[in-house]
Amino acid sequence: MISLINGVVRSLHPDRTVVEVGGVGLSITITPGTSANLNIGAASQFYTSLVVREDSLTLYGFLDDEARTLFELVQTVSGIGPKVAMSIVAALSPSQLGMAVAQEDISAIEKVPGIGRKGAQRLILELKGKLSDFGTGNKSAHHQPIWREQLASALISLGFSAKESDSAITNVVNQISEEGGDANSIELSELLKRALQKGGR
Repeated sequence: MISLINGVVRSLHPDRTVVEVGGVGLSITITPGTSANLNIGAASQFYTSLVVREDSLTLYGFLDDEARTLFELVQTVSGIGPKVAMSIVAALSPSQLGMAVAQEDISAIEKVPGIGRKGAQRLILELKGKLSDFGTGNKSAHHQPIWREQLASALISLGFSAKESDSAITNVVNQISEEGGDANSIELSELLKRALQKGGR
């Protein structure tokens, strides 16, 4: 999975940029806020999320890991795809969304283009308790280990939904714990193999 890109900005639009990495130009979908912080010809670093569809591969880029985590998390909500997820990231910072969900502030969320009142209610319902490290100032408490993020990305690229990958990984971690092992010390390839068996694919 492509999760981090360092390169030179070669073209810039409000919703996308082309970044040259090792002589290859990668098209990255971004928010207008990210675009405003970039300059053509300047070296930049992006935290990226690759969304795989039957007819396309789309790379979404963010200037910090928290925004990317938020982008991936809101897509676990039923009915929210990458397009609406980008609208959420563009309209609300992770801490603002964390506060809105914690306080059940529907009006703050329904201002996001493409969400509406029902979508805002569903988002609050499904993300309640999952955004505890956003909006509280305590950023380290609930962040996933890097191997878990990599494993989730690999499963999603193989066709799992975010919810299915999360469930498969949790099953694997529980199985390893029951065996007296530690998931943190196991090779990623072995974890992936177990997750695929657990996922029933």
